[in-house]
Amino acid sequence: MTIRTHDDGMVRNDAPPTWETSSALSTVRGVPWWAAVLLALAFTGLGVFVDLERINRLGLIFQGCYFAGCVLAVIWVQRRGLFGPMVQPPLILALAVPGVVLAASGGTSGDGLTAKALAVGTPLINGFPTMAITTGITVLIGLIRILRQRAPRPPVRVQPSARRPRSAGSVPERRRPAR
Repeated sequence: MTIRTHDDGMVRNDAPPTWETSSALSTVRGVPWWAAVLLALAFTGLGVFVDLERINRLGLIFQGCYFAGCVLAVIWVQRRGLFGPMVQPPLILALAVPGVVLAASGGTSGDGLTAKALAVGTPLINGFPTMAITTGITVLIGLIRILRQRAPRPPVRVQPSARRPRSAGSVPERRRPAR
């Protein structure tokens, strides 16, 4: 690994990425798993904010940002941190939708438990197709990356054999007497 200090004082790693630190593009260094999760959360949060300001409920902008964030996360993550972004879409939806619903309702104490469950459950059920498609695509991208970005095979070391077969016309070597 080559680490250099440049004229601007910044320390940069100029070494090419290894198979386990590369993103889906093998020449581009990936981000750690936690940064990929934050990327998906940020995109989802952006979609939540825009849709709540625009139509006061979660809609197509939220779905598009949620999908784009999860797919970008699984593409940009390092190969060694691939599992988290592959399985994060249901978890993000399970956090985002109830959080939005409970924050939007204001948590008034007059609502019963059944009303709160229906208020949270309905958007989760309506968001299931988006979550299922997003999860399927992220798992597919992740599996393709796992299969295509395998660890390099170690070089094959040929062990010299004790006896070498003589080729036709070769002269046998003379052995030195033991001292």
